[in-house]
Amino acid sequence: MTTNRTAEVPSRTRRRVDGVEANARLTGSSAALLLVLLFAEGLTIPFIHRLLTPHVVIGMVLLPPVLVKLGSTGYRFARYYKGDPGYVKKGPPPALLRLLGPFVVVLTLALFASGIALMFSSGQWRSNLQLLHKASFVLWFGAMTIHVLAHLGETARLASLDWYGRARSEIAGTGARQWLLVASVAVGVLLGVLFAAKVGTFLSHGSLSG
Repeated sequence: MTTNRTAEVPSRTRRRVDGVEANARLTGSSAALLLVLLFAEGLTIPFIHRLLTPHVVIGMVLLPPVLVKLGSTGYRFARYYKGDPGYVKKGPPPALLRLLGPFVVVLTLALFASGIALMFSSGQWRSNLQLLHKASFVLWFGAMTIHVLAHLGETARLASLDWYGRARSEIAGTGARQWLLVASVAVGVLLGVLFAAKVGTFLSHGSLSG
């Protein structure tokens, strides 16, 4: 009995550590995906009047991966503050990033919510939502610049681990994490197609200002 209990402890410990690494890999992969999509979205901004449809479509493709990223980082946050040994051992992000995190989350939600609401707006509501969308973007861009630069090295290290090489088989759940990201993009593409049809209606209620 003693031998069996002793053998079970390392197994439980390894699963816990693997959970931390699995969460880190999902966060890294989703962050890399978001960087690519955000770069594409950023290219539409200087030409927003001509590229409104691609702007809207890419924005909607971004939404599900953003939720995956928020979910993975939120899970790490919750496990750490609940005292999970694996996450406690890994430690929290630096103090500045912990302070910045809530602002990034709130600004991200405000940016997407105002953008989606804008597509259904008209009249004075449109002007107010455009102002909110632009203001949240400016603040979000500043916060995200710090966030991205602080995590760039970690993202570069983690992003590819689930996708090729021997590291793919080292942590359980690789396939599930891959399919979660693929599914998030697929859902985003579907949302993008649906919202692309709204652009014509949006423009029929008045031109985009600014």
